[in-house]
Amino acid sequence: MTAAELRLDEAVSLLSGADMATTEALPGRGIRSVSMTDGSNGLAMNLPDFSGKVPATCFPTSSALAASWDPELVSRVAAAIAAEARAAGADVLLSPGMNLKRDPRGGRNFEYYSEDPLLTGELAAAFVRGAQSTGIGACVKHFAVNNQETDRMRVSAEVSERALRELYLPAFETVVRRAKPWMVMAAYNRINGAYATEDRRLLTGILRDEWGFDGVVVSDWGAVDDRVRALRAGTDLEMPSTSGASDAQVARAVEDGELDRSVVDVSADRLIGLAHRADAAGPAPAVDADAAGELAVEAARRSAVLLTNRDHALPLTRGQRVAVLGGMAASLRYQGGGSAAVNARTTPEPLAAALTAAHGNAVPFAQGYRFDLDPDTPEAEALIAEAIAVAEELDVAVVVVGLPDAAESEGFDRADLALPASQHRLIEAVAAVAPRTVVVVVSGGVVELGEWRGRVDAILFAGLAGQGVATAIADLLTGAASPSGRLSETWPVRLQDAPSFLSFPGEAGRSVYGEGVFVGYRGYDAVDRDVAFPFGHGLAYTTFEYESMRVVADAADGTWNVDLRLRNSGRRPGREVVQIYLERPHGTRAAPVRALAGFAALELEAGASGSASISVPRRALERWDEATGGWVLDPGAYRFVAAASSRDLRLGTAVDIDSAVPMQPLTPESTLQEWLAHPVLGPALLERVSASDDSGRTIGMLTNPHALLMIGGLPIRRLAVDAGSALTDHLLDDVIARFAPQDSTT
Repeated sequence: MTAAELRLDEAVSLLSGADMATTEALPGRGIRSVSMTDGSNGLAMNLPDFSGKVPATCFPTSSALAASWDPELVSRVAAAIAAEARAAGADVLLSPGMNLKRDPRGGRNFEYYSEDPLLTGELAAAFVRGAQSTGIGACVKHFAVNNQETDRMRVSAEVSERALRELYLPAFETVVRRAKPWMVMAAYNRINGAYATEDRRLLTGILRDEWGFDGVVVSDWGAVDDRVRALRAGTDLEMPSTSGASDAQVARAVEDGELDRSVVDVSADRLIGLAHRADAAGPAPAVDADAAGELAVEAARRSAVLLTNRDHALPLTRGQRVAVLGGMAASLRYQGGGSAAVNARTTPEPLAAALTAAHGNAVPFAQGYRFDLDPDTPEAEALIAEAIAVAEELDVAVVVVGLPDAAESEGFDRADLALPASQHRLIEAVAAVAPRTVVVVVSGGVVELGEWRGRVDAILFAGLAGQGVATAIADLLTGAASPSGRLSETWPVRLQDAPSFLSFPGEAGRSVYGEGVFVGYRGYDAVDRDVAFPFGHGLAYTTFEYESMRVVADAADGTWNVDLRLRNSGRRPGREVVQIYLERPHGTRAAPVRALAGFAALELEAGASGSASISVPRRALERWDEATGGWVLDPGAYRFVAAASSRDLRLGTAVDIDSAVPMQPLTPESTLQEWLAHPVLGPALLERVSASDDSGRTIGMLTNPHALLMIGGLPIRRLAVDAGSALTDHLLDDVIARFAPQDSTT
């Protein structure tokens, strides 16, 4: 059955939802309905009566899981989520969320992976592969440049083409080309004035024509402003149901000749294909809740990042007397709010209980603070005093701090990065009396740490790590597991240091991405700004020596292979995440200092050595050229750097690349500077002007460096209007006709 065989009303009905979560069916035509559900960190399917959500395993949020830098783990988690979704009757998982973390205040940052497009693309592709291996479809979102919640339904992201191509689109391209998702969700926001759902260049020109996407484009829920424009742009399915209103608009547009029936049929055929894909999935795989729970704990362990560990304060030793302090320890946060929230099968036990079981000794607890108490009240002071009394009698105080539920959710951005004042007071008071103080941070993203950051003995960032978070933290603190997570976003010293601080979230319906390609570590590095913890940072209970590095070109496909050898130089087994950064040739215009180009992980026993091979694609070396509208490989010396973080650089190798650079086509509207800089037209222009300049006035002006400072930015045609000038419109046209390169490259 194809759309051309359907009546117009039937074909049009397929293009909008039947309700909040399903597509329309045409039973008489053999076309079934398709059911969709959220599921970034666990199945988030609503019950039919919307009285709650289906019970499911709650895994770490995407922000936490990203800290694993482990695509294989992400794939396994996705498969487990998908299996539960299929068992509940879903056909499509509305995940992963994969927008770039442009600003640390982004309200849905806990649902996203990283500030870096390469890391985001690798992890999101792994999620899609894992989910779709179970027979369910994945829907990547939110396409594109959806980086804030403030005014999210209409804000226009004003972003350069270079930033789009180098930062905001590459992860989506990676997933579409390599993982083949069934669906892509068009975002709420506008991009340079055009709603994403109505942006034909984005949805058809880039997504389909350039990248080869052959699935269904669905709108975010309520994101369609004009259904006919959106359909023409490439938005196949509008969600949720509009009770027939959108169908009537589309049908009327066809009947009035405003919209060709073929446009309807193309999208309707995609929906028919989606239904057939769901039909072909076969029986749902069995769900093993116990195995999923064990995987949730494993993922939580792998997601934690050891930020500091002074004098080997961690892991705890068996004989140490330990206390757990802080109200969050009794009721650990494990996920964010909004549509992705999971009705967890089990919730984390209090950390004191988990640590008692793991440590072997009774671990007392004191509350220390409450979110609902003003820190200046006597009751709040009494809680701190109680915590101090416990801490000063023992060997180690584990203080658990973080953000409350209301601080991180879909629908709004964070106003700041601050932890509650009561938590700072507790840490400072405890650190002053406890022999050792360990701080555990529980949040979905970056927080500002106080002056105590350098005074406490260790800081463990647990993230929002799902239902297994208490067990995972206890295992990591006691050394039953070794921390191996790495930050997927930079932690600034203070919010004002963030590259997007002054322009986020914008005003009057516009958010100007003035930082361009300098997002995250790219921005901090460009201005050499101190950070609390760099992108890619994370410690282990051992150390690693980077012994050798070799970089070899693969002439067949333009990739570069980086071979590394490492040694575990400590006394414990551990996992090292090797990061390869690329530094562009010196003098490259407006380029980041370095950018992530690949990564791999090695697990090594104490004293053992091992090798890693990392492939760096040609695209990692290229930049988007605004003038020529394409990717450019600049000639010069590129430096490949093996690192433990974006600022912990271990080994480096330089390679010289000789390449042809596309030149901007010149016209009379090009500036004098652009003409003179052109290796072919510049000399030709000067030769022709000199030959026809009897007085020498014009050629003198064109070659005078001081004059060029004043007039070099003028469009050259404005210099050709002077009747006394040897530079004329005819001369310009003749130079272009005779000397302009045919292929625009040199």
